[in-house]
Amino acid sequence: MANPLYDTLFGAHRGSGRPFLYLPGEDTLSYDGFLDIAARFAHALTTCGLGPGDRVAIQVEKSAKALALYAGAIQAGVIALPLNTAYTPAELAYFVENSGARLLVCDPAREVELAAMAAGFGARCETLGGDGLGSLNEIAGTMPATFATVDREADDLAAFLYTSGTTGRSKGAMLTQANLLSNAQTLVELWRFTDQDVLLHALPIFHTHGLFVATNVILAAGGAMILLPKFDLDQVIAALPQATSMMGVPTFYTRLLDDARFTPELTGHMRLFISGSAPLLADTHVQFEGRTGHRILERYGMTETNMNTSNPYEGERRAGTVGLPLPGVELKVTDPETGAELPRGEVGVIEVRGPNVFKGYWQMPEKTAAELRADGFFITGDLGQQAADGYVTIVGRAKDLIIAGGYNIYPKEIELVLDDQPGVLESAVIGVPHPDLGEAVVAVLVPEKGATLDLAQIEAAVGDALARFKHPRHYVLVPELPRNTMGKVQKNLLRETHGGLFAKG
Repeated sequence: MANPLYDTLFGAHRGSGRPFLYLPGEDTLSYDGFLDIAARFAHALTTCGLGPGDRVAIQVEKSAKALALYAGAIQAGVIALPLNTAYTPAELAYFVENSGARLLVCDPAREVELAAMAAGFGARCETLGGDGLGSLNEIAGTMPATFATVDREADDLAAFLYTSGTTGRSKGAMLTQANLLSNAQTLVELWRFTDQDVLLHALPIFHTHGLFVATNVILAAGGAMILLPKFDLDQVIAALPQATSMMGVPTFYTRLLDDARFTPELTGHMRLFISGSAPLLADTHVQFEGRTGHRILERYGMTETNMNTSNPYEGERRAGTVGLPLPGVELKVTDPETGAELPRGEVGVIEVRGPNVFKGYWQMPEKTAAELRADGFFITGDLGQQAADGYVTIVGRAKDLIIAGGYNIYPKEIELVLDDQPGVLESAVIGVPHPDLGEAVVAVLVPEKGATLDLAQIEAAVGDALARFKHPRHYVLVPELPRNTMGKVQKNLLRETHGGLFAKG
């Protein structure tokens, strides 16, 4: 027996002096140097009392050592729980208790407020800062640079990723070694990554995008990464000439387009720009190509499945779509009420099946049974349609579906019309309680800089494009839309803010 995930992504590079991490302002870290650090962290985890199958909750700033801690957990057979650095102590308490984590690793600045909480759930607390310092690093520093890799099966758990929990308690999605490894290997081939690639990495590493897509793909290809702590426009522009590829969320690309330094010359040597985690506006896609000559490759994934679809590397990268199902991934669109498969072109709930689909929700058998069918298809909760030629378009989340006067209304359809209006930067369409209709459509608009919106003209354009029952009953102007760390619009917050618009009295 072996440890498939560690052996393939990490162990295969043992002895290699090739660069793995370019750290701006610091030394370059080779693969071998990185694996030395990872082995020391594997020792540190076992010294803290963790064994195969135990959980370590990790809420730390992005750094080379944070990545090495992830690698060390895989090598030691410990299940990693990467957690958003913005979570409050109350939120962390839920994750530590629910997961049964035996160790919480946090920033040194938070140790005082978190150690007692962790102890209350029987967990030890150690620290690791963005500068690589902390108590866990001190333990690791006394350890050997080699570690006897723990045997694991392909079906053994490698990580938990907790869902955002906007519609209830966060759920711990259980991801196996095979889930993560199969997805990384598929994407390397599909996106043509090689050991010559240098990925500009400005994403967080507590999320599937930055950790299990970007990092694992580079490890599987044997390439290198420019590891930035976060997206900083000046740092990204400075680093682009050394990169061949970049993965980002749509806001990365809109911010680049807003900067005059982002020129065709700056991107002329680049091989690939990839976008995900939130919908990319078709207008951004077009603007980016017009500025740089590059067509952004958009793909679609989620916490429970990693990547499901992708626009092709060679072939049409169709704006407004998330491309085709990945090799080995089955996708169908179903009736939300009956679960019956719908014909191509009709809107329904997207379901997927494949080696990328998670094992279920930790200690939530009812939720697992409700969302993971017995035949292996996962009900994503995303509404979409698949064209006759296979391209998939996401319409929205099922929970964002608006039912007004008995009619089903898909917000994306209205948003596309609104986004096309003069002066509108972007929009979000929500449903709020209405005494007569059940729900009413509300359009939240963000104007472009310096623009004054002509609401009468916008209403007229909506009237020309859409059936009357889809027309917004109210328009709200805001300077920006609320987004989570990965750039997704938080429509639940918009519904909370504007939910009383039609309340009587």
